[in-house]
Amino acid sequence: MSAQPVSLRSLIPAVFLPVLVFETGMGALAPVLALSGRALGAGVGAAGLVLALLGVGQILGDVPAGALAARLGDRKAMLVASAVTAVTLSGCALARHVWELAIAVTVTGASNAVVMLARQSYLTEAVAPHLRARALSTLGGMSRVGAFVGPFLGAAVLSGGRPVHDVYWLALVCTAVTVVVLVTVPDVAEPVVRGGAKPVPVRAVLRDHRGVFATLGLAVLLVGSVRATRQTVLPLWAEHLGQSASSTSLVFGIAGLVDTLTFYPSGQVMDRAGRLWIAVPSMLVLGGAQAALPLTHTLTELTVVAMLIGFGNGIGSGILMTLGADVAPPATRSQFLGVWRLCADSGSAGGPLVVSAAASLGSLAAGISVMGAVGVAAAGALLRWVPRYSAFATTGARRAGTAVAGGVGTGRARAGPAPTRPAEPGDIRPAPRGDAPAGARGDAPAAGAPDAASGTSRDAPRP
Repeated sequence: MSAQPVSLRSLIPAVFLPVLVFETGMGALAPVLALSGRALGAGVGAAGLVLALLGVGQILGDVPAGALAARLGDRKAMLVASAVTAVTLSGCALARHVWELAIAVTVTGASNAVVMLARQSYLTEAVAPHLRARALSTLGGMSRVGAFVGPFLGAAVLSGGRPVHDVYWLALVCTAVTVVVLVTVPDVAEPVVRGGAKPVPVRAVLRDHRGVFATLGLAVLLVGSVRATRQTVLPLWAEHLGQSASSTSLVFGIAGLVDTLTFYPSGQVMDRAGRLWIAVPSMLVLGGAQAALPLTHTLTELTVVAMLIGFGNGIGSGILMTLGADVAPPATRSQFLGVWRLCADSGSAGGPLVVSAAASLGSLAAGISVMGAVGVAAAGALLRWVPRYSAFATTGARRAGTAVAGGVGTGRARAGPAPTRPAEPGDIRPAPRGDAPAGARGDAPAAGAPDAASGTSRDAPRP
């Protein structure tokens, strides 16, 4: 890593700009994927499956993305993914059969997983811990802005009656611009070179950190499911209320605008007060607003609840990436983050399925209410497990943890005063027990917790 401190402003051209441009292209695709399937002769169900394959590809690509980034490095992995995306977008535009479109869309989703993981891994390495949440919430915000702006650009392309596949060429242009930026703008900090060590297999990462994935990983899965559900429940409930397509689009757009405008303050709060001050309220607001959705009967009520849903999701921008950065072991960071993103993306795929299944059984309101309860459960799981694994969970933990030079690691946070010696990469600087939330104070730190850098056990005396 560079010896010079990295500021958020210095990250704009090398990190945030390429992600914004790339995700704008991806955002333009979402409204037209199903339409492309229909244009190729697919039925309604098959056309919907084409849209779902973008998310399926992302799930399939999460773990390989971590392995690729570990082998090639974050920047090269993003370049490879962008090049593959250019090929697959061309395949989407030129597809003459539904199966051709389906394959191209799936690989596009996998490439998107590589792009986001590579930038997350780089920011985790390059940015000081006291700026980590702001950097990663901004990264998540760039994805949100791209998803918000992309459909409008796509609509502009199609406004003259042009064919649907022209949107793929728009996305291809965005991808080409991304490649140009990556090639011409150097990263502001060089990544740490960890010798010539052979990359650690993903199965070894799963084995060494199975406790984290079985606890905090479950919380991440719940968060992902609640977040993804919001995009399903709003249009379905609007249709249930008899709202027109234009009114539904307006409500959806207002919720998206609120979501987009609230991403940066969340990073400020997480860096200054601790992760829990955003993670828990975000899930409570998002889950509570979804649970309240079946109680709405008018367009005004629907709009207010939609804005609450957007606010709850927006203030949680970057929380999953930030928590992943907090607990990822430096020696196997990319592989760990690949599995971490798999937990989140699996939840994103599962949440809407719950709502769809409930609607098929005749009770859309019940499905929405269940996912509202899942949001509350996610808040409880975060409150329970974040203090155990993240040294930045609360204000006191943040004060102790800002001295960390590298990743925090996946061992349980240790009690006791922060050391006074200079920080070294991989140090664990946990919060004093008195600063942990009441629900977490019963979690006594364990001796033999894994070392952050190596993943090996080293004994730590209990206070």
